[in-house]
Amino acid sequence: MNQFTATASGRLDKILAKQLDVSRNQIEKLIKDGLVSVNSKTITKTSFKVEEDDEIAYAFKEAEKREVAPVDFDVEVIYEDEYLLVVNKPAGLVVHPAPSVKEPTLVDWLIQKGISLSTISGEERYGIVHRIDKETTGALVVAKNNKVHEALSLQLQDKSMGRYYLALIDHPLKENTVVDKPIGRNPKNRLKMDVVPNGRNAKTAFVKLLTSQHNVELIAAKLFTGRTHQIRVHLNTLGRHILGDDLYGFKSKRDKISRVNLHAYLLYLVHPVSGERMEFVAPLFDDMKMYLSKNFDQGEVDEKIDPRTLGDLFNYL
Repeated sequence: MNQFTATASGRLDKILAKQLDVSRNQIEKLIKDGLVSVNSKTITKTSFKVEEDDEIAYAFKEAEKREVAPVDFDVEVIYEDEYLLVVNKPAGLVVHPAPSVKEPTLVDWLIQKGISLSTISGEERYGIVHRIDKETTGALVVAKNNKVHEALSLQLQDKSMGRYYLALIDHPLKENTVVDKPIGRNPKNRLKMDVVPNGRNAKTAFVKLLTSQHNVELIAAKLFTGRTHQIRVHLNTLGRHILGDDLYGFKSKRDKISRVNLHAYLLYLVHPVSGERMEFVAPLFDDMKMYLSKNFDQGEVDEKIDPRTLGDLFNYL
């Protein structure tokens, strides 16, 4: 057990968070797991009132180590420094392990690379700040330490960090539009999400970019929230579907389009240490790149997805 004497009165969680210099969330877990005592009495209430000169003791749980699946792939690194890593996630790669996931994940790749954040709450964290669906590709940021992880999580909440997505859809949008509808689990199909009355708030902006002769449209999307399948669900409410997304209604044989044509193209954030505003472009993978070059004018595509001007297209908001 580690021990210290309180130098002032106040809430137990606040005093511990200051003493250990970690987030209140981690402290809350520590307290609720019965690992904190005040004057030799175990306390499980975060709001417990500590008095000056109280003796506070705490212990850390051993982080549980995950059995790593053999990793036989590599992931493109767009940017790396001692604090964070930005990767270009390929299609078919699951980000986080789960009981149903048998194949190696991005987390397994991170473990092999030596990136693993042990935390005081006894969980092994791997710096994944935000997720991307298995079939979706593109930019994803990984924090290399807990302080950077907490800082980037806060940026997700205050919108100083975000991503612009590119997608190919089966029918042009009528106009640039914003969909602001709550998303939750589809009550009839557990694999799907849906707009449901008691869902979590979800907001997406869409911008028309280019339309092909076959009426397929290249669009850009900006997320204001990060719900599972959010872009796909909100497009479905507009009667539009991403090429390859047969879960939400795109009609095509899988031998023609093997995966959801959705790509997190541009990631922006404020570096948690230097304070510099940074942007990272994740190059398109060959399947989307090939479709665009065959069905659109490449010069027009390059102009529309220029990272320097892509964000300006959302000025209608």
